[in-house]
Amino acid sequence: MPPVHSSPCFQMNNQAILSLLRHTAGEKRAKSSRGGLLKMLKLFPMLTSGCKMAALLGRPRKALLKDSATTGTIFGYRKGRVSLAIQEDPHCAPMFVIELPMHSSLFHKEMASDIVRIALESETRTHKKKLLEEFVWAVFCNGRKVGYAIRRKQMSDDELHVMQLLRGVSMGAGVLPCPNNERESADGELTYIRARFERVVGSKDSEALYMINPDGTAGPELSIFFVRAR
Repeated sequence: MPPVHSSPCFQMNNQAILSLLRHTAGEKRAKSSRGGLLKMLKLFPMLTSGCKMAALLGRPRKALLKDSATTGTIFGYRKGRVSLAIQEDPHCAPMFVIELPMHSSLFHKEMASDIVRIALESETRTHKKKLLEEFVWAVFCNGRKVGYAIRRKQMSDDELHVMQLLRGVSMGAGVLPCPNNERESADGELTYIRARFERVVGSKDSEALYMINPDGTAGPELSIFFVRAR
């Protein structure tokens, strides 16, 4: 898969990615906001374990915002890898969970750029499954291949812990209480990013998630692409 660069001058040959990016160019022409959710996410290095609001926000039985937007959560221990969970409703179980081959420190560094694009490419040749039901994915971040990942059939205890704490949270970023103090001591704090995304289906082999900025400005700052090899 060709690298996915944020530069508008870079020519990409992957038609599935191009078709999804046209959605951005045609319907989201406004310049990406520099004061949106991603700016808040860049404060991660300054966050401490005192940011436990998510544990309180997780108590409601219904999502704070109820609409057709998809919910995406990127989370992980500071010294470990980040995971991605996608939900149609933040109160429901994720329809897609995967541990990305990226350490939290690398992902937080990428957030310092104006645009973060994560692309997952399945090399499976059969189309009997829905796109997000594929298991093996090549992962790219801002044009660089970072490795391969396998979609979870079942969530781990830590992933279940995060989803439970965030069941009533629609968007936000911060630090979550760890399942046990020993894990926090060994792997650092458990950080998370949760945002609402517009889901765009290009075809049965391509989908994209465009982050919806809370200030209502057009132009996604964080995009996640799913592409299946033809």
